[in-house]
Amino acid sequence: MATKVGMNVQSFPRPPLLERTPRHLQINWNGQLIADTKEAFWVLETHHPPTYYLPTSSLRVPLTQTPRSSYCEWKGSATYYSISSGSTTVANRIWSYESPTKPFEAIKGHLSFYAGPWDCYVDGEKVEPQPGDFYGGWVTSDVDGIVKGRMGNFDPV
Repeated sequence: MATKVGMNVQSFPRPPLLERTPRHLQINWNGQLIADTKEAFWVLETHHPPTYYLPTSSLRVPLTQTPRSSYCEWKGSATYYSISSGSTTVANRIWSYESPTKPFEAIKGHLSFYAGPWDCYVDGEKVEPQPGDFYGGWVTSDVDGIVKGRMGNFDPV
């Protein structure tokens, strides 16, 4: 069995780094695969687990834009979406940057998902959400170090 190499979030850069990742990302909700890609980007930032941005082409269900927006000092203004499955609608747990700042232009139109209420997977491993309900990082078994989150910090090891 191969040993995973840890990614220490304390060594991640600030300002954040955007790069392509070859990792296989999948999102399942209510028994349905709603996104699947090996063509994503990740953003690596000090004390944060990776935040993944999936191409819109990987999405298998429609989204509806909501009125919510937020602002990131690095990426710019975020647009939020709702998604429905049967009689259930979840709003503001998916976002994108439609006019990102120059260093993040590559993620224009890509989507990021909070890890929940759906199940998110990286290379077949179900992720844990970054603690709290503000940041959208995905914690996997190869994430080491102190992760920023609710009530201070969280050590995933």
